[in-house]
Amino acid sequence: MEAADIVKTASVLLGTELTEPVDLGGSTRSTVLRVRTAEGGTVILKAHGEPREYVAERGGLRFTDLGPRLLAADDGLRLIVMEDLGEHGNLADVLLGGDERAARAGLVEWASVYGRLAAWSVGREHELPARTGEPWLREYVAKFAALLDRLGIAVPDADGVVTALEQDRFRVFSPGDICPDNNLLTPRGLRPIDFEDAGFHSVFLDAAYTRMPFATCWCVFRLPKTFSLEAERAYRAEVVAAYPELADDRVWRPGVRLATVAHVALMSALLFERVAQEDRPMHRSRPEIPSIREILRYRWDSTAAALERAGELPAFAAAFRGLLAATESWRVPDIPVYPAFRS
Repeated sequence: MEAADIVKTASVLLGTELTEPVDLGGSTRSTVLRVRTAEGGTVILKAHGEPREYVAERGGLRFTDLGPRLLAADDGLRLIVMEDLGEHGNLADVLLGGDERAARAGLVEWASVYGRLAAWSVGREHELPARTGEPWLREYVAKFAALLDRLGIAVPDADGVVTALEQDRFRVFSPGDICPDNNLLTPRGLRPIDFEDAGFHSVFLDAAYTRMPFATCWCVFRLPKTFSLEAERAYRAEVVAAYPELADDRVWRPGVRLATVAHVALMSALLFERVAQEDRPMHRSRPEIPSIREILRYRWDSTAAALERAGELPAFAAAFRGLLAATESWRVPDIPVYPAFRS
């Protein structure tokens, strides 16, 4: 849809004239506009290209008031009208800034908020539209297996990882993409703004973000172990209230490692071909961010090392080591810690 059509349709939905659209960037899958209402306020309009993402976001915004309030929706046009939370910095801003105290506080708040949301959601899956597994996970893990085969690297049981996570009994609600830039730091606290992949999935898929860190994000640096563990403890302390079994390290740690493997496989499949011939920036307008090659090699090395220390999933550890060997010619530096923690 063109911006003018989006604004016109949303005006009818809200029963008020909307003007002065400002494009907020969106993505290749959606158009996001900030518009002014006749009363002088602003709202956010989001037009989705994909039905699945529209249904997920509409359902997620209705399910929890943690994100923006859902004001109106048009199923036929896949258009969502939501509250404008305003201009605020996000968690990525503080992690990439120079204030260690603010970054640490933001990191712990982020983990605690998602842990509380997860615990609150347990047993409420019937309140959301039905979804079939995690299609993105199965699709990209299959592509990861194909990538390994093409490179002549022994292929582990990738399908088994997906099945284990799909059948995991510790299911929780998540907005889906909980990366730092999708979380505004407002006077009312941390507020997530992206619910395109909202739904229920294994608790470990979110828990792994604290350790990797940030499985699918563009702003990937190293987290000092102290801060990573602090974030993980904050998330875990909340979800244990709903799932007491997660207090047992014999349950928690293997689950987090399994989810980490799934995330690394997904991102490898998504990013490898983009940089097979030449490296590219992970974020086009942020030159200080590590490159895609740097991040991939960091993911493979750190995940393989974690699996080797634990004596788990040796075939995956070998596959990640195989990818490191196959890309030795890339010769990229190790990624540094987040700027906020360099002091």
